[in-house]
Amino acid sequence: MKMHKQYKKKSVFGVVMVVFLFLLVGVPSQSPASDDVEELKQQLQSLGNMMKTVQQKLETLEKQNASKDEEVKEMDKRLNKAEMHTTTDKISFGAELRTQGESIHYQDIQMAPAPIINSFFAPYPQGFNGATLQQIQQAMAGMQASGMVPPPDAYDADNDIIYSSRLRLNMKAVVNSHLDFAGRLAAYKIWGDSTGVEFYQGSMGDVTFDGNTSSLPRGDALHVERAYFNYKQDLGAIPINFSLGRRPSTEGPPMELANYSLEGGSPLATLINWQFDGASLNFGLEDVTGIPGAAFKLCYGVGFEGDWGNSFSLTSTADVSDVHMFGFIATLFDNDTSSAVLNYAHAWDVTDGFTGITVMPFIISTADTNGDGNPEYYFDPNKGGYISRLEPSSNIGDWDALSLLLRTNLSERFANIDVFLAPSWSHTSPSQISKNPYYQMLGQGLLSSNGDLQDQNGYSVYAGVLFPMPYDARLGIEYNWGSQYWFNFTGAEDSLVGSKLAARGQVFEGYYIQPIYKDNFFVKLGGQYYDYDYTGSGNPMGEPVKISDATAFDTLNAVIDKVWLGYLSATIRF
Repeated sequence: MKMHKQYKKKSVFGVVMVVFLFLLVGVPSQSPASDDVEELKQQLQSLGNMMKTVQQKLETLEKQNASKDEEVKEMDKRLNKAEMHTTTDKISFGAELRTQGESIHYQDIQMAPAPIINSFFAPYPQGFNGATLQQIQQAMAGMQASGMVPPPDAYDADNDIIYSSRLRLNMKAVVNSHLDFAGRLAAYKIWGDSTGVEFYQGSMGDVTFDGNTSSLPRGDALHVERAYFNYKQDLGAIPINFSLGRRPSTEGPPMELANYSLEGGSPLATLINWQFDGASLNFGLEDVTGIPGAAFKLCYGVGFEGDWGNSFSLTSTADVSDVHMFGFIATLFDNDTSSAVLNYAHAWDVTDGFTGITVMPFIISTADTNGDGNPEYYFDPNKGGYISRLEPSSNIGDWDALSLLLRTNLSERFANIDVFLAPSWSHTSPSQISKNPYYQMLGQGLLSSNGDLQDQNGYSVYAGVLFPMPYDARLGIEYNWGSQYWFNFTGAEDSLVGSKLAARGQVFEGYYIQPIYKDNFFVKLGGQYYDYDYTGSGNPMGEPVKISDATAFDTLNAVIDKVWLGYLSATIRF
């Protein structure tokens, strides 16, 4: 500031000296002619205008410099704050807490009658306890052939009110322009229950295993749901992104609409909603193709590790291979208004279960007590509710699936309405009957029963629309349908009933989202209606049977026919 003031004084002084010298040297000793006097006046006037212009420029420069001084001070303050943040806080945290109340009502639950259940605990030949596999299967086939298999009992069950709380701690860190980290810790519990172990009733969600530890209610413990890094670099005109760790593989598109959030994961929710560990390699193709948002991502994951932590890990007879998954996600078009995404996935050597814990209704074991080389089956009711550690016993085949998600927003043509449609296909290739005693008794493999191992195709359609409402609210309507042999890996879908996108039948859902303070605090009111057509939704074991035709042997575990529920939640997110 002092420098500019000095510069101003020197400049004014210089102009004055020039005028003075001009007058001193340029004025003649004798009286000039009238035209010379007029010329001198014009020159003096011109010099005066020059002085005014210089004065104005100096004042403008002073103001600009003062403004820059303030900007420099503000920038210095921000840089100091950012430097302090970088030094002391390597990871930034965010949190989300959702509290929800639900009223759930089951209708026409199908369950084998008590005489059939008790026959497994009665000694052979009056029952099945102590019989060989061949004797059990012959007896069951004889009962079916003679029409002696009774229909299942049907009953209703209601849970008028059940509360839950879900806490998520989000972590982010930017190491440099090429490297960043993201993670999420989660705790999800039912009010009044912290056991983390459920009673097995035939659903994949009843077992606590790696794929759903933090996506379904599992007590009050924090679990690592996500932890991965991203390495970014340009390969010529193609930006690439390599990522490794516990994947963001839950709540993918288009579930962000119902969750009132950004996209929660990368796989389409129609195929995979499952926690797993793996890697991805993404190629940004927008610049090289000229197609808005074009990208291609390769994905890899491990669904099951067979040689660690299992009873057969170090045995010479172990024949349960690891489960590996591979696929790709192709963004065909995305201009932030409309998009088309194609997702393909393949799983090798799908197992007849995953290592986990649950409470089984009864325990099945085999032993060759008479030494004839044919082990007998023994059934014991789990009257004490003891926790069982489950392990897969065999690889039962391969799985393929493909899904196309089409989305658009109609704000440019009509109103701020979001619409999506996702048709999907699945294919199962069974390789053998399960060696688990229970599944082996029923001759079950990958979507097959009675030893009938055949490839099957399944189909699904998922559609929805989201309307704007007064006070920035949103009204959503969704519908999905799945065929008899439809199967996906969505067992970690956030639902106390079961994954709606795994349903072999149809599900209707409506919800109303009302923001209280932007997307940081909002409430959601909604309802769902499940109408199952076939047994075993979401379960890879056994051939799906039409529920109206199911017998007692098809319903040894409870089979749900219809469910309706209402829910109200409040979510804070920051």
